[in-house]
Amino acid sequence: MASTTGNEQAPAAMTPALVPPLRGDAAVLGEALAAAARQFGEREAYVDGADRITFGAWHGQADAVAAELAARGVRHGDVVALMLPSGIDFAVAYAAALRLGAVATGLGTRLGVQETTGILDQCRPTLVIRDAGADLPLVRSRFPLMSREELVAARHGAPRSFRREQVAPDDPAVITWTSGTTGAPKGAWYDHRGLAAAAVTSGVMSAPFDRRLFATPFAHAGYLAKVWDQLAWGIALVISPVPWKAADMADLLERERVTVAAGAPTQWAKLLEEPGIERRALPRLRLGVSATAPAPPELVERVNRVLGTPLVVRYAMTESPSISGTDPEDPPEVQFRTVGRPQTGVEAEVVDDDGHPLAPGTVGHVRVRGACVMRGYWRDPERTAEALDEEGWLRTGDLGTFTPEGHLVLTGRSTDVYLRGGYNIYPLEVESVLGEHPRIAQVAVVGTPAPVIGEIGVAFVVPQDAADPPSLEELRAWTRRRLADYKAPDRLEIVDALPLTPMLKVDRTALRGLAAL
Repeated sequence: MASTTGNEQAPAAMTPALVPPLRGDAAVLGEALAAAARQFGEREAYVDGADRITFGAWHGQADAVAAELAARGVRHGDVVALMLPSGIDFAVAYAAALRLGAVATGLGTRLGVQETTGILDQCRPTLVIRDAGADLPLVRSRFPLMSREELVAARHGAPRSFRREQVAPDDPAVITWTSGTTGAPKGAWYDHRGLAAAAVTSGVMSAPFDRRLFATPFAHAGYLAKVWDQLAWGIALVISPVPWKAADMADLLERERVTVAAGAPTQWAKLLEEPGIERRALPRLRLGVSATAPAPPELVERVNRVLGTPLVVRYAMTESPSISGTDPEDPPEVQFRTVGRPQTGVEAEVVDDDGHPLAPGTVGHVRVRGACVMRGYWRDPERTAEALDEEGWLRTGDLGTFTPEGHLVLTGRSTDVYLRGGYNIYPLEVESVLGEHPRIAQVAVVGTPAPVIGEIGVAFVVPQDAADPPSLEELRAWTRRRLADYKAPDRLEIVDALPLTPMLKVDRTALRGLAAL
């Protein structure tokens, strides 16, 4: 049966204790922040360029902002929408909303007017906190606004009392939004109990007082649904500057004594080219994460050899911020070919169209279950019923299979599969093979209609060297040596960059449009 749970543990030497250092009986995030302020008060919580804030100051400023929000009419259960860049202001406003028992949601700074309007219409916020100086879509006047300047003034204002309403663990706490590539964005919502559960799933990703180089936009589930993890372990988030530069990453890793860092495979490769990068310069870096795409085996080996740092992979989604991950001891091939085993407290199955578990090696629908899974889509019972069944299983929309050893291998989204000459082609499988080609920096494969054969595969490639891109014949031969011949791409499009959604995923809808031209 291709089903497994996250009860298997990595060797003790690599796995932090499951009980975080945070002590007490915190049942909601506001209580967890107060406990963190008492226990880790003088430790840094955020490093944002030249700005820094401790856990104690974060708690105190969140209370000050909560008083201002209450004065503006925000009450228990109201939605507060944050249209702010990632940083300390966002973190304080987020915590302030939850201290009141309100529901926090973040809107990505790359969203367009239509997406922003759709999200606000769906969640109907009592207050929108917006950075007017940022390049953000306008908000319709019917939603009350608070400027970033007013937020900063409230952060540093004199303490004020406000009515503290009782907040329960099953009260809604956070709404995170899908990218909307298959329709209007959907708001996955979590209660406080779910936020607490996410802290237990972290495994090797979290250790007491980690300093984590953090590039995930704060409007994403990777931040909004994982703040309890930061509080539980006393973790400092060192916010990565935008745009990314290898020299900046190298400087931050060393200067800020970073212990955990995430980067795309191309970023890790460029980091290794920086002068002076070696284990001696980064003795505290205990773990790296291959973000957005798996790292080729040779890159995993190089990072470990040069930096003495293992690279791991994590699989998550807006609807479940923890699903599975590899262990530092896993060989490079496992890091590249799989997304590991389910994390602690998470169950995963691969099932057929009727929900029956499939044997290892058979591709089917991936579904997951656990306390950290979303409670539903905000004010959308129909789409909630489509995603969550009566037993609590979340239909991820991903296709995959389990290896005999229990590692999950993703083969693509159910909506990404294309039919070539009667054969199902899973783009992620082809992308994994092409991604190993030495002259490819990034690649995405989509299907497009074709006469007689039905659909063909189009590979969009960002070459390592723009002046010397690979040829279609070269890539077809590379693929055929590793996969069935019909899986080789039929067309090659050389591009400067892959289009991204506002949630920083490859925009396959845009690529399918380009492929059809």
